Formats: sequence, structure tokens, C-alpha cells
Amino acid sequence: MNYSNFITIEANKRSGKPCIRNLRITVYDVLEYLASGMMIEEILEDFPELTLDDIKACLSFAADRERKLFVAPIIIDSKKEKIGINA
Repeated sequence: MNYSNFITIEANKRSGKPCIRNLRITVYDVLEYLASGMMIEEILEDFPELTLDDIKACLSFAADRERKLFVAPIIIDSKKEKIGINA
């Protein structure tokens, strides 16, 4: 899904956090509701201004951010041995 039509970022709204369609509802808010066990239908009932596509856009945005996440290795000694996540 192309979330760019749904997710907006404005410096003066919600401290620049990604929001849904210029609303004051952030991607984080929606993800937190889902993580806490709320069903999509419950979110849509509680926030009638949201649509199913808005929630899908939040999930797509989060997946894209996760895909772009980069974790740099840590150098632990002068031999420049690298420690990975599974070390």
C-alpha cells in the first residue's frame, strides 16, 4: 500500500510525529491501540474519522520504517572485532 496519501508529517502538529490525513491521530496511536489488543473495528468505532485504509496505511508505514532500520555494529576492542545482535 502506498501510505504517502494517508500519512502526513507537520512540524507544528503532534511535535512532528507522523499523523493520519492531517488529523491529530498519530501512526503511533493506532499501532499502540492495535498492540494493546483493540480490534480494527473497535478503533474505527472509537474514531469515526478513520477508515480501514488509514489503519492499513499505518501498518504499511511501520513496516517500511522497520525495513529501513539499520543497526550499526559495535566495535569492542582495538582488533576491531564486531559484535552483532546475536553475539
